[in-house]
Amino acid sequence: MDNKLINEYDLVVLGGGPAGLAAAVAAKENGARVMLIEREENLGGILKQCIHDGFGLVLFKERLTGTQYAERFLKKFYDLGIEHMTNAFLNSVQRLPEGGFEFVIQSAKGMVGLKSKTLVLACGCRERSARQVFIHGERPAGVFTAGTAQYLVNIMGQMPTKKCVILGSGDIGLIMARRLSLEGAQVEGVYEIQKSPAGLARNVSQCLDDFDIPLHLNSTVSKVFGQKRLEGVEVCKVDENYKPIKGSERFIECDALIVSVGLLPENEVAQSLGVEIDPATKGPYVDQELMTDIPGVFACGNALHVNDLVDYVSQSGHLAGQAAARYASGDENRIKVEYNSEDFLYVVPQYFDKNKEGEITLYWRSKADHRGKKVAIEVDGRAEKSKKYMRLLPSEMQSLTCTVKADVGQISLKMLDG
Repeated sequence: MDNKLINEYDLVVLGGGPAGLAAAVAAKENGARVMLIEREENLGGILKQCIHDGFGLVLFKERLTGTQYAERFLKKFYDLGIEHMTNAFLNSVQRLPEGGFEFVIQSAKGMVGLKSKTLVLACGCRERSARQVFIHGERPAGVFTAGTAQYLVNIMGQMPTKKCVILGSGDIGLIMARRLSLEGAQVEGVYEIQKSPAGLARNVSQCLDDFDIPLHLNSTVSKVFGQKRLEGVEVCKVDENYKPIKGSERFIECDALIVSVGLLPENEVAQSLGVEIDPATKGPYVDQELMTDIPGVFACGNALHVNDLVDYVSQSGHLAGQAAARYASGDENRIKVEYNSEDFLYVVPQYFDKNKEGEITLYWRSKADHRGKKVAIEVDGRAEKSKKYMRLLPSEMQSLTCTVKADVGQISLKMLDG
């Protein structure tokens, strides 16, 4: 069908969660004309169903619930009168020869066309399902991702279980262990295939230890039982290669399996545009202003890499929105941020644009559990910023910031003995 072009914008934001809201607000405050596209009925993303506290400690120095945190950004968003579409889906996007992008959006009003000089990808992430961790058995009712269980309890007011097992110690899984316990369900235990928890230490303490919920490390769910409804699961210990240890199998009777086995950045749109994806983060390669290798395309939030705290998601959205608002095409002059993949799981951003000298903040995770290590940002062989850590865990994101001049030749992140 022919699509009528209804408007041209400086910036289109895909996603109305915490990253998208922060990007749209920052861009609007910097004079850009913004359009935000959100596929759900209401803005706010996952925060709409997060009634627990712990949000806002970095940005607002307050302990807010997820809904309260979202409200702070939504008020700014609506006060600024930012244009947006909800219940809207991206049908197609293409790069224009003269620069910029053309979009076809499927909305409640039908198919509409947009043009924009820049694009901010704030699409968030999705949960891995039980089928992505290869559990044997049928497909009975009663197997939920942690986010789905959270939606059922907090939004729908429905209890999905009386007795459950939780697979994976991601933060949402830990939080749901506590939430289900508070609502009267019996949580038999949390089973984690790794030798250390995947979630934040504070969530292990507050959600498991405080409620006497056992955490079983080096353990997994190997089978599910039941035809129409889950009747039980088999758990077992695993060896150093994550293979089941024969003889360690144990059957647990339960009516639900809650799966919290990791998050995957949503980057199908980025890939359709030819954006290069980092296999370590599953998000785009970006420079210090979060622009990808496609000029005019920016990525932020959990679409860039999975963050521990929503505050960091909002910070990256703000940076991407600001950068997109002042974006002007020109010759790129980038150098790659170097790091040892034996020491670090990943480092973001992966590039530094020498046309934009100034502060750079590197976000990173250690590859393994380390104690008494020092981490340094080295610029042309000199340590410009360093910090000593009592303990480093892959489950906890860290960051370091330093100032870099335009004549830089090399930037690297190093892990050193303390």
